[in-house]
Amino acid sequence: MRFRLAITTAAALLAANSLPALALAAQDEQPQVSVDSTDLGDGIYMLSTGIAGNLALLNGPDGVVMVDDQLPNTTEVIEGAVVEIAGEQSPRFIVNTHWHGDHTGGNAHFAQQGTTIAAHHNIRTRLEAAEDEWAQAPGTLPILTFGQDLTFHMNGQTVEAVHIPRAHTDGDAMVYFREADVLHMGDTFFSGIFPFIDLSAGGSVDGYIAAMERGLEIAGDETRIIPGHGPLSTRVELQASLDMLREAAFRVRTLVEGGADLEAVRAAEPLADFHDDWNWGFITTDRMVQTLYNDAAGNAVSYE
Repeated sequence: MRFRLAITTAAALLAANSLPALALAAQDEQPQVSVDSTDLGDGIYMLSTGIAGNLALLNGPDGVVMVDDQLPNTTEVIEGAVVEIAGEQSPRFIVNTHWHGDHTGGNAHFAQQGTTIAAHHNIRTRLEAAEDEWAQAPGTLPILTFGQDLTFHMNGQTVEAVHIPRAHTDGDAMVYFREADVLHMGDTFFSGIFPFIDLSAGGSVDGYIAAMERGLEIAGDETRIIPGHGPLSTRVELQASLDMLREAAFRVRTLVEGGADLEAVRAAEPLADFHDDWNWGFITTDRMVQTLYNDAAGNAVSYE
């Protein structure tokens, strides 16, 4: 199934801490956004537009549970996908995997239709503090928050939202559909590309590595894994991403421990052999180096 809508570049970009744009930042045209819906069985679907975070949707007689809700200006196309699958406009519950606008930007729209938004405590805290216009919209703040975990029992599924500390941010959650064996990892997994580790929002490299290790503990050989960004994956792709980050972090940390400053680390090109496979428009190889350097050096976040 595919659903299309025009979205302006300005709306897609939202804020510096969002990841909706990928390559859109350099474009002047208004691209057509479409939703690809992948039926994973057991009433579960993966919804993807390619410009914002991947969604999961569980449909059944108990109502719809959706994981994340993308951007304010993609709500129309996301709602169209929900209607096509479930025959209703508004999910009963939405679980936010973290606070960034390409995962929570639809909160206000769906909350005003009666959806209950659930999230980790720190997601509500960060949204309360956000100065961006989209974050100020009535209904954006989750009204149901949790500390370590939250479980839904709906449509024959045990849906487990589990907090992952200090990984992509300080409010991340993975959502596991136990009986269907589908795991949504939010932005603790970028499949096939360098990850965004938001040090300014409480993320950390070691925490991100631990999050992927936790994903591997949950996932078996048959588990379908929905990454925050990238294609539907398995533990094979998750292991590859983990191996890459472990090695990349080790290389940069070794240089920092040897006394190298940022310019010396950059000059050493420690991730050069990863560039062709992992570099992309938002997290370039150079920005990945800077993230790893800032984390290892204990610096406040600074990108040049």
